[in-house]
Amino acid sequence: MNGFTYKEGYRSALSLRETQKAIKFVKDAFQRELAAALSLERISAPLFVTRDSGVNDDLNGVERKVEFDIKETGETAQVVQSLAKWKRMALARYGIEVGRGLYTDMCAIRRDDDMDNVHSIYVDQWDWERVITAEDRNFEFLKDIVRRIVGAIADTKDKVTAAYPALSREVCRDVFFIDSQDLEDRYPDLSPKQREAEIVKKHRTVFVMRIGGMLHSGVKHDGRAPDYDDWNLNGDLLVWNEVLDEPLELSSMGIRVDAASLKVQLAACGAEDRLKYPYHQGIVNGALPLTIGGGIGQSRLCLYLLEKLHVGEVQASLWTKETYAACEKYGIQLL
Repeated sequence: MNGFTYKEGYRSALSLRETQKAIKFVKDAFQRELAAALSLERISAPLFVTRDSGVNDDLNGVERKVEFDIKETGETAQVVQSLAKWKRMALARYGIEVGRGLYTDMCAIRRDDDMDNVHSIYVDQWDWERVITAEDRNFEFLKDIVRRIVGAIADTKDKVTAAYPALSREVCRDVFFIDSQDLEDRYPDLSPKQREAEIVKKHRTVFVMRIGGMLHSGVKHDGRAPDYDDWNLNGDLLVWNEVLDEPLELSSMGIRVDAASLKVQLAACGAEDRLKYPYHQGIVNGALPLTIGGGIGQSRLCLYLLEKLHVGEVQASLWTKETYAACEKYGIQLL
């Protein structure tokens, strides 16, 4: 899915300087809304971790991590792909109590990502994590958290529109929840991405649940690492992007693995060797708290709330020569 798509008649509602101010406005406002909605406090996070720590995430399991050697220690470091494991360890370290959590700015380089209107090799997101109880490990609790996040997004949009009246679109606050298997049953002849397009176009704000395990067709809705989300208690938050006329994933999140689900998922992936790492041992022996968490794309959210056509309008990254040429042709100002 590489390349640039132009929609006839598109013009940014904001000038280049207005856009820069609006990006900060969105980020400042949403951080406050998210922290209040989920009882989170901000902490600092690493840009890289050592390769042998077992803390870096595998995402879909095929992405190549960005690595470099450290002169002083002789170790190999990796740029983080997400902070799902690190955050859970941080909750224990900071002694954060049940019902509260943390969020942080996560920046990453994903060199195998696509480069198109909504994908970039530069990733910036709010990573968040919250301590829960064993009784919270259910779909109703997950749905409540999702609704709170959507409320924070919608409240931010209201503030942005008030500050920048040239923006006119609204966020649908009513979340439609659907299981990935139910989605396959509903659209058996479509690919997972095509199914998402159909359901999100109809319901505008959708949370697709249970991602990572095999569907009845023998394929996965999408890939997930086996050692952070519980595949039976997770999902993706998608909204309808009216500018591009397609679904936009804003967040991947879920209730994290406990000792039982960790062992089952590692076995399913033939990755039981990971149990040697401190993170995994912390889950098995109960040293790490039970949590829920996820990531919310910062540039994705700015793209959506500022009604932009290309993510390069809200983040500074690198693009193909064809993208630069097309954006110049259509008057689209990349940062």
